[in-house]
Amino acid sequence: MAQRKHSLFRKMWTVIWRALLLLILVLLVFRFIPPPTTAFMLQSPYPVTQDWISIDKLPSHVPLAFVASEDQRFPNHYGVDFAAISKALSQYDDGDGLRGASTITQQTAKNLFLWSGRSFIRKGLEAGLALSLETLWGKKRILEVYVNIAEFGKGIYGVEAASQHYFGRSASKLTINQAARLAIMLPSPRTRSPNDLTFYLRQRVIWVEQQMQQLGPDYLTPILD
Repeated sequence: MAQRKHSLFRKMWTVIWRALLLLILVLLVFRFIPPPTTAFMLQSPYPVTQDWISIDKLPSHVPLAFVASEDQRFPNHYGVDFAAISKALSQYDDGDGLRGASTITQQTAKNLFLWSGRSFIRKGLEAGLALSLETLWGKKRILEVYVNIAEFGKGIYGVEAASQHYFGRSASKLTINQAARLAIMLPSPRTRSPNDLTFYLRQRVIWVEQQMQQLGPDYLTPILD
């Protein structure tokens, strides 16, 4: 019996380290090559449209808009914002449900490899993958992949496809206001449109623009250079 348990443990350990090795190899490849698809794209009930654009071709205010809207501590944390997680857990204990607290790195990991929904299991996997992305990719690559795989409508993925669809122009020509309008589509891209904003979303756009101004145009320069 003990020998059988030992054999089972060895098999499980072999499967685990091989899976981890495969994950590391995939992440190293995606460090230099655009991911051909993502878990969220594969789960999409709509035809997928995506056009990859290098972050070097984007005006600096485009990634800044997403950082201002989604994760202002992005340049400073290591993939997981423990202060935000603590707050989310406190709200959960108070009966408010398990909320957000995901950094841009975590959202990138989720969109690339996981599934939608809120659970501690997914959050745990998300956090582990986020730490891996920070280690193997770095901030610039994470932000580049994030803006290229985020969903911006029914089957519309990436800031370039979104810019073409909503504004009829390349993301390389987005204005500050247009970038902010795309940023506020998250996290509900299938129910929002940057060209048909409710009062709440118009106020949200104004807030994002104000945050961008406060952060300053050079806020992301250290990680994008």
